[in-house]
Amino acid sequence: MDTGKTFALISLGCAKNLVNSEQMLYLLDEAGYTLAPEPAGADLAIVNTCGFIDAAKSEAIDTILEMAELKKEGRLGGLIVCGCLSERYKDSILQELPEIDAVLGVGSFGEIVKAADAVLAGRQTRFFGDQNAPVEEIPRVVSTGPSWAYLRIAEGCNNYCAFCAIPYIRGRYRSRSLENVVAEAKDLAAHGVKELIVIAQDITRYGTDLYGKRCLAQLCRELAKIEGIRWIRLHYLYPDQFDEELIEEIAGNDKIVKYLDIPIQHINNKILKAMNRRGTGDEIRALFKTLRERIPDLVLRTSLIAGLPGEGEAEFEELCEFLREAKIQRVGVFPFSPEEGTPAAKMPHCDEEEARRRADLILQLQAPIMDAFCQSFVGKTIEVLVTDYDEDEQCWVGRSYADSPEIDGEVRFDGACREGDMVKVAITGAEDGILYGEEEDA
Repeated sequence: MDTGKTFALISLGCAKNLVNSEQMLYLLDEAGYTLAPEPAGADLAIVNTCGFIDAAKSEAIDTILEMAELKKEGRLGGLIVCGCLSERYKDSILQELPEIDAVLGVGSFGEIVKAADAVLAGRQTRFFGDQNAPVEEIPRVVSTGPSWAYLRIAEGCNNYCAFCAIPYIRGRYRSRSLENVVAEAKDLAAHGVKELIVIAQDITRYGTDLYGKRCLAQLCRELAKIEGIRWIRLHYLYPDQFDEELIEEIAGNDKIVKYLDIPIQHINNKILKAMNRRGTGDEIRALFKTLRERIPDLVLRTSLIAGLPGEGEAEFEELCEFLREAKIQRVGVFPFSPEEGTPAAKMPHCDEEEARRRADLILQLQAPIMDAFCQSFVGKTIEVLVTDYDEDEQCWVGRSYADSPEIDGEVRFDGACREGDMVKVAITGAEDGILYGEEEDA
């Protein structure tokens, strides 16, 4: 059914937000709406926003204003805004941005067709469902490509880290049932997906609300049984929730890629406690040591915040010394952003410029560690998931087990493969996080 109604969708922020965008794509397609290649000329533009930190909020607002300008010029019909920014400012967003025709909160992605129909009928509307309701089981149109997809297993967060607004925006932690997750994974595999990237704000707590126990290891065992699935990648694992069963499953399950994203944020005990992080710096060190001993060739990724409340020169140096010793292969670092409504925003902290300086110092410290890691692949043959072909460079592009999409490096190589294949690539060089090579037996 093609009604002639067109829409453009702009998805900002994290992978969890992208899954919501993919669900809206499905619902709109089922209702007869057609996806337009760009907002200009479309009947509707939908902006699915992030509202986590200041930079994300600024990007969302700039995008909304850009769409509003298209409306003003008569090149766009209506404007719908949804997601985290909408939820966070639900009491004021329509007053502050009157150009918006409809606004949806994080509990109302399923109302997108009602919102679209209302806007095209000339009615301004808003939908804000219960942010703590069970996760809506809505089908999706996978937008990441033929070979990989995100698999969201839970929504919300119960951790209440002092610096983070996500529990206030996305609600309490709610696991999807194991049966629903596995059914979705089977459907993805049937459509050619080879890599599942298991996501939630905290996947290590999966099942605790539904089943009264941690069920991530059990879920991984079920996912590994699915024919066609070759890689299972785990994002994000919290350091205080590891147990023997999970470590054993990661080590022994051949389909789980030996790449673990474990956000620690800091290593200093005083700061960890002030930020309401569970566990101590020594427990983090011990966990990393155990994981590396039990899981050969493990790639660790973590996220850090520079300039957190309580971080003076001594605390910052402790963090730097930890990074020198631990040699974590993948590190993301952000300057502290005091988020309104969070406890950390009210705590004394260094100024923004100093936080940025410390973040830059960490990146400088990490650069040779990450370069050495990439160089360690030269001369080896590795398995690569083919994701694209670069017409300009005339080469294939893919990812190894050590690369998560959007945030890590990539592999560029010559070969006779196709997008979606998994191939063996002999690595001949490495530069700036990119591996170069040739497909074996191409």
